[in-house]
Amino acid sequence: MTVERRHDPDARGFASDNYAGVHPEVLEAIALANGGHQISYGADVYTERLQKVIHGHFGPAARTFPVFNGTGANVVALQAMLGRWEAVVCADTAHIHVDECGAPEKVAGIKLLTVPTRDGKLSPELIDHQAWGFDDEHRATPKVVSIAQSTEVGTCYTPDEIRAICDHAHGLGMLVHLDGARLANAAATLGVSLREMTTEAGVDVLSYGGTKNGLLFGELVTVLNEAAVHGIPHIRKSAMQLGSKMRFLSVQFEALLGGDLWLRSAAHANAMAQRLYEAVRELPSLEIPRPVQANQVFAILPADATERLQKRFRFYTWNERVGEVRWMTSFDTTEADVDAFAVAIKEELTAG
Repeated sequence: MTVERRHDPDARGFASDNYAGVHPEVLEAIALANGGHQISYGADVYTERLQKVIHGHFGPAARTFPVFNGTGANVVALQAMLGRWEAVVCADTAHIHVDECGAPEKVAGIKLLTVPTRDGKLSPELIDHQAWGFDDEHRATPKVVSIAQSTEVGTCYTPDEIRAICDHAHGLGMLVHLDGARLANAAATLGVSLREMTTEAGVDVLSYGGTKNGLLFGELVTVLNEAAVHGIPHIRKSAMQLGSKMRFLSVQFEALLGGDLWLRSAAHANAMAQRLYEAVRELPSLEIPRPVQANQVFAILPADATERLQKRFRFYTWNERVGEVRWMTSFDTTEADVDAFAVAIKEELTAG
């Protein structure tokens, strides 16, 4: 049977960076790793090489575990950091709380202690809203602070802000997990290395994202502090996140992180978000309520304009109550894509 192309390869939307295809350099790496036999379940030469690549970014003590997806990375990482009676402090907008269908609770039995934030970012003061009752046997014990970089609302922590959180958490006897689904975008925005925002800032365990940055599939649970975790190999297997043909997971990350592909792709996505922001920020009847710091643009516009615009381009409504939408750019978003979308936004805002 001949497989036919069933989509327009030139069509792009602004719904999610997960909509994008696979970066050509990553596809080449997958093809390179194909052929012949390699030991399964991570004992292959590509996974061995990935450990050295990770050392280059996060330090020689880092140890990484490839998994299939972001939810799996977060659940495996957090479960390895917690006792059964312990809990996670996170922002009320955190992906682990809002967008993982209760997986931390259902799969790992994790209690999430959420904190309202102004901009999606925690601070030592906000953490203290939930970091109490450590000796209260009637309350789940706060043990891990989980932050996202960049956050679900597109804001970025500075390395100093992350360091302040880590210092505060460690002073309370807690650990820090960083959900880095878009860590590369934050690094590109801030002009810092991956290590400056993680290892050097005091982060204990990192979920590093690849899918949103041009991979076919795959994320990494990366342990920066060995004393912070227990049983990851067993947890990964029991959570159904252990890939048998792991060489194809690992070689993608070698292509992404072995050179500057991670930074080139993230910087381009960020630049396209800034281009869109500049094109629409002064349009009447449109408000940009949040700073554009990564590859996300949030906007508030009339519901009828949103409805018409969504018939022309795919994107999601973020907060239906206030009419807020989210526009995402990716490694393959072009200037022409952005310009066409900006024209359509202007047309729909002035229609009727």
